[in-house]
Amino acid sequence: MMFDSHCHLNDDALYPRIDEVIVDAKKTGVAKFLVVGYNKASSELAVKIAEKYEECYAAIGFHPCDIFDISEEEFQETLKLASHKKVVAIGEIGLDYHWEKEQARRDLQKEYFIRQIEFANEHHLPITIHNRESNEDCLKILKEHKPLHGGVMHCYSGSVEMLKDILDLGLMISLGGPVTFTNAKTPKEVAEAVPLEKLLIETDCPYLTPHPHRGEKNEPKYICLVSEEIARLKDISKKHVDQVTYENTCRLFNIDE
Repeated sequence: MMFDSHCHLNDDALYPRIDEVIVDAKKTGVAKFLVVGYNKASSELAVKIAEKYEECYAAIGFHPCDIFDISEEEFQETLKLASHKKVVAIGEIGLDYHWEKEQARRDLQKEYFIRQIEFANEHHLPITIHNRESNEDCLKILKEHKPLHGGVMHCYSGSVEMLKDILDLGLMISLGGPVTFTNAKTPKEVAEAVPLEKLLIETDCPYLTPHPHRGEKNEPKYICLVSEEIARLKDISKKHVDQVTYENTCRLFNIDE
């Protein structure tokens, strides 16, 4: 069994076909899905999906690129969703400096990242972290505002050298489609280096489609390609990767296996 630890079935690219997408994924061995929000509407839809489908769970929160035009009321209303029994994490939250070059806007991302970490700590929830081209600031915040109930660096794009700092904070590493890319040297090195008991797998669908389907819309059914590549790199069986990452995900998000 596999657990897609980060997917966007709440995205317009997948939601209209959600029944088909889930059925197709189950045929490849996907047993559970964490549907991740990134703003108020997507968080609400993630909860709605989790209510309807037994195999789905929800994470709620604001992506760093989605915090610039929100009101305090909208922010607080979204966080109230955390009381729902199938909300298992706050996310995706973090920093994204790829699109944001102005220091004032980066500072606002940091403010909301910290606020959401503190909210997760108060409500005994893990976090799922988006970190793009912001390694130094992201790590500094995580050290100064440590997630007390764990978390995961979603679609980890950092270096092997940074792994120790992440793992020392008690966080997990999640790998997705990029580990399968033929020219992806660093993700493959990370896959080899990260202990299997600290690893999750994901699709981040509809984005980051694994090789050889790059250019197509990503779906949870393709997570098997991520697992296969990790198994190859670690020289272990895919079945073992599937089992351990499934157990890791259930444990992190406090989900019964």
